[in-house]
Amino acid sequence: MPIDALIFDLDNTLWDVGPVIVRAEQMLADFLAEAYPRVLERHTLASMRELRSRLMLEEPAMLHDFTWLRLEMLRRLAREADYPESMAQHAFDVFYRARNEVVLYDDVLPALTALRPRWRLFAISNGNADLAAIGLAEFFERSLSARDAGCLKPDPRIFRRLIDEAGLEAARVLHVGDDPDADIAGASAVGMKTIHVVEHRHADNECELPRCGGVHARRLEQVPQIANRLVPLRFERHVF
Repeated sequence: MPIDALIFDLDNTLWDVGPVIVRAEQMLADFLAEAYPRVLERHTLASMRELRSRLMLEEPAMLHDFTWLRLEMLRRLAREADYPESMAQHAFDVFYRARNEVVLYDDVLPALTALRPRWRLFAISNGNADLAAIGLAEFFERSLSARDAGCLKPDPRIFRRLIDEAGLEAARVLHVGDDPDADIAGASAVGMKTIHVVEHRHADNECELPRCGGVHARRLEQVPQIANRLVPLRFERHVF
């Protein structure tokens, strides 16, 4: 069965998100220290992270909305330090600009450039990255976040919403991601084909290969080759 479209995960599939968040949080702390110093008289980066973790336990219905969680943390910090609630949005804007200053993996642009002329491209992410701010929006017909979908991968609803609104058939869609559960198990559960990208930067995921269905790729740049091969070939597990 031919492939009509590819859906990409974003964080840790197209870039390494860990260092990005660390840097964004440091820029947030620097901003607060200068503009709202009473916050940093009471808190460190570590205690702010702890507050956000507590929020996740207190508000399980909001786990899919990373933007709300961080804004609510900042609203609580503002109230605690007797600052206006507008502080939260100002501080979040600083964080969010830095959150979208990502460094793409070196094979991302070649892969997307090779794929775009032939297939419709989409993105699904549990995170809140802005493809326009990052400079990748031109490659994707649409991007769906967990915040907009109201649920996190691997919940099948987020995958079904995108393919339904795009007029796609699950069996003719190839999902590409790094996470064995959120991406591979989630997409497989709704009938999509999958490529589990196991790059050197995610070598710890090698242990997941036996329980992940679909195809396993060593690098993202192999995705166009795999997508081409899937059209005439019976879909089986391969490791490229």
